[in-house]
Amino acid sequence: MAFQVSPGVLVTEKDLTNIVPAVSTTSGGIVITAEKGPVDEITTITSENELVDVFGKPNDNNFEEFFCAANFLGYGNNLKVVRPITGMVNACVSGSAILIKNTTDYLDNYSHSASFAANVGAYAAREPGTLGNNLKISKCTNSTAYSSAGGTNLVNDASAAIGDTEITIDDGGGDKIQVGDIIEFGDATSVPSTSGAPSGFYYKVTANSSGTLTIARFNPATGKTETGGLRHAVVDNAKFQRYWEYYFNFANAPTTTDDVSAAGGSNDEMHIVVVDEDGGITGTAGEILETFEGVSQASDAKDSSGNSNYYADVIYRESKFVYVMDHDTTLANAGSTKTGTTFDNASTQTITTPTYSLANGTDDFAATNAEIATAYEKFNDAENVDLSLLICGPSQTGADATGDTKATAVMDIANDRKDCVAFISPARADVVGVANAITQTENVISFADGLPSTSYAVIDSGYKYMYDKYNDVYRFVPLNGDTAGLCARTDTIADSHFSPAGYNRGQIRGAVKLAFNPNQGQRDELYKARVNPVVAFPGQGTVLFGDKTASVKPSAFDRINVRRLFITLEKAISTAAKFQLFEFNDEFTRAQFRNLIEPFLRDIQGRRGVTDFSVVCDETNNTSDVIDRNEFRADIFVKPARSINFIQLNFVATRSGVAFSEVAGA
Repeated sequence: MAFQVSPGVLVTEKDLTNIVPAVSTTSGGIVITAEKGPVDEITTITSENELVDVFGKPNDNNFEEFFCAANFLGYGNNLKVVRPITGMVNACVSGSAILIKNTTDYLDNYSHSASFAANVGAYAAREPGTLGNNLKISKCTNSTAYSSAGGTNLVNDASAAIGDTEITIDDGGGDKIQVGDIIEFGDATSVPSTSGAPSGFYYKVTANSSGTLTIARFNPATGKTETGGLRHAVVDNAKFQRYWEYYFNFANAPTTTDDVSAAGGSNDEMHIVVVDEDGGITGTAGEILETFEGVSQASDAKDSSGNSNYYADVIYRESKFVYVMDHDTTLANAGSTKTGTTFDNASTQTITTPTYSLANGTDDFAATNAEIATAYEKFNDAENVDLSLLICGPSQTGADATGDTKATAVMDIANDRKDCVAFISPARADVVGVANAITQTENVISFADGLPSTSYAVIDSGYKYMYDKYNDVYRFVPLNGDTAGLCARTDTIADSHFSPAGYNRGQIRGAVKLAFNPNQGQRDELYKARVNPVVAFPGQGTVLFGDKTASVKPSAFDRINVRRLFITLEKAISTAAKFQLFEFNDEFTRAQFRNLIEPFLRDIQGRRGVTDFSVVCDETNNTSDVIDRNEFRADIFVKPARSINFIQLNFVATRSGVAFSEVAGA
């Protein structure tokens, strides 16, 4: 308390309004191989569209993993995805491609470093995989390269008639016409911009063989070439205007940025374009993916908002497709500071616009058990990674057609964390393509018998047949993405302590049929083996028809709703308990803690999660010995609500004139 030397009023306050915080129960996690996306880091996805945007569409190699993720997102909107490290590498300009896993890896190990540029060139694809092989980068560093009058560049072809697709250039001035350049023809005295000669007729150079140009009509409005050659005859010795291939995508030529100009530098500005050269990304060859206008070659350049305008930083910050590995040889002063630096000498400017096509990117969808296990370890950190539902996907990796190593590893993570539940489906070969339901039952039971006992896992009975809209085929997909999704949906429409099974909350979406549809007798056998059957009932849908955990020991924790109730209670109360750290272990603190927890439990009781509870936090369990060890103890007794698994209906026929009270209980 502050010391007062004269009479007065000292006001202090103490906050006793603490409450038990709400905790997330709907966050899922999965590892998937993919055609693109960051590697070896957790990415949060909120929809199937975002899943496709970040990690790409499914293919024959990864559709099981993809649709487990997509199916979960059909019920919930919070999925953490990890792409495992396999043998894929990033596309690059030249040399030996390397694996750049993610932005952290780039910043730590590869960021515009000359040592790596020597191996891979000036640019690399942002994400590993063959999609990067479609990328082209083009840049314009000065006004001459942006557009230039023909000058002494002459057309020396008297036969350049309407419809011609070849025309001969006499490059008398020593400038070069690059493939991709746009040209516009004038007359024998002037370029189009000054002569008023036929103007607005543009042609793209598609080939240049010793001055013989192959041209195609070009439409600046669409940025596309069109069929047909010359729209008009071109006279011999006509002059022309040439433009950078992407001239029409920018308002002005690159000059000097305001920031560099103020520092006494010049000619730092450049424009950069990233293109889908082959059409493998967008489906259209030549489609422009990204443009970067007015970025600077100065390492300390700033934009009008005070952010770095250095081109390598801008591309790192904004590009979805490429990294800068190092400055190319045409940028002699790139990376220098802005003060007094001339970046592109005006006296030596040429029309050269450096263009780079990336190559050598590779895919690898056949992840090994070790690679998958390493990826799932990203979910191990319970303190920093909030997770409730851990999805196994296919129980075996592409490189492991037998065994249950992957499923066991996923279950072990959940069991170690003790704040989430793993969802497991049997192996594909156990149910898909197995004609005999008896054999399917035996296979699934055998699979379950090989898995460890834990209340932090849920095993379902197989695969569903669903439509793959991305490839226009039907596929069998594991059900564990759906069963995890049912838990997420249950949390949204009810509470985590409600069972996700049954007709009310257990309806499986998108199932055309099941690979294994067990009958009552088979369901009995599966249930005894800790397997929750998924059943297609005629006219009633496909339903999760069990709510057991993978615990062998009979107890309250062999039910999903009870396990998830206790996860919710433990996460919420332990979070609240952290605020008791470093306080005094006295009756005030203990009473404060009880007053914090009891209203929370009463609320859970009111929402039918528990039937009764008791919180003991007093001198009986906080003895002097406990206090002297700097410990604080609270015993929380909970009677969980139980779900109905078995219904017995007794119909009794009675004689006329007999009162029902006489036969009640018969």
